[in-house]
Amino acid sequence: MQPKDIVRLRLRRQQLRAPFGGSVDDVLRNLLAVQSQEFPYARWTLAQRTNGSTAGQVEEAVADGRILRTHILRPTWHFVHREDLGWLMGLSADRLHQGNKGMYRQTGVDEATTAVSGRILAEAVAGGAHKTREELADVLEQAGLPSKGLGFIYHLMHAEISKILVSGAPVRSAGGALKQTYALFQERVPTPGDTSLTGDDREWALGQLALRYFSSRGPATVKDCAAWSGLTMKDVRLGVQAAGEWAPGALATVAIDGLDFYLPAEDIDVLAASPPPADAGPRLPRVDLIQCYDEYVMGYSESRHYLGGKAPYFPEGDAPIHVVLLDGRLAGWWRHAFSGGICEIDVRMNRPATTAEHHALEAEVERYGKFLGMEAKLV
Repeated sequence: MQPKDIVRLRLRRQQLRAPFGGSVDDVLRNLLAVQSQEFPYARWTLAQRTNGSTAGQVEEAVADGRILRTHILRPTWHFVHREDLGWLMGLSADRLHQGNKGMYRQTGVDEATTAVSGRILAEAVAGGAHKTREELADVLEQAGLPSKGLGFIYHLMHAEISKILVSGAPVRSAGGALKQTYALFQERVPTPGDTSLTGDDREWALGQLALRYFSSRGPATVKDCAAWSGLTMKDVRLGVQAAGEWAPGALATVAIDGLDFYLPAEDIDVLAASPPPADAGPRLPRVDLIQCYDEYVMGYSESRHYLGGKAPYFPEGDAPIHVVLLDGRLAGWWRHAFSGGICEIDVRMNRPATTAEHHALEAEVERYGKFLGMEAKLV
């Protein structure tokens, strides 16, 4: 297997290439969890893996509670489908709390105070009374609890990880900006499950995570999966073993550069498929604008180098941070801005684009405009 094969299979499995998801719900079920701290760009992460879903459709799914946004797997925001959040949180919660212990101590977020804040926060959002972060800050302040700074942030995160809070329906501010809200976990998640999983339940969850990770991101390594999920490599291996018992033959392994990569077994046949005939004509380039935290980037650690460049990164000055892909490899950076009802796309390629590559970039910008429901142009 060559590097180009890894890129081709990952693009396909991540649904950046056909077959695409039928809806944003389908995309999220495939990817299981999608990093989403940059909410406006994370909407695009889901929609661009379908045939024409819009920002409004993603927002509708979040408002309905089909797609939820919370701290899961690693201590950062992720989109997760409501059907999966219960068992994923059961697999993640104890480890996330353990990882936060130092910050809990530093900010005074202890067992006694979280018992109080958890009850107050639950009462505040019960009965569908979704509230913004600012509104919850007022609620905690009235109770003499932290309403700003890290203390406030970690009280909210503790409530999320403890299955008290989860994302609610977004609301528009007076200026038109989309603001996130919080809702009661048990009102948004149909089967919340236990706070932590043990025994057969945990084995099933490990198997489910491993199977769905490698099915949507393979070829990938155990270390890739461990870094993405926050699990230990031992747990990932147990998951692969469990998946092999109740889904025999679903995953295969290949050795690449001295490492074992897992991938869907059927993709071995994809690799063996005959290449296009020589007279098929020149292959046109393909440009993808993806967010810097896209799963095509964040889904890997040990083998992220197949991306062809370093991402995510923290640029100097005012440079954009989101990723331009050219045929699946990092080729530049981009961001959006809005002026006069037009989305302006700032793109910085790593080298001058050819005429064909520029046409491919313009086509992707047009697609982004359709996603937003407005004109989009390169600046």
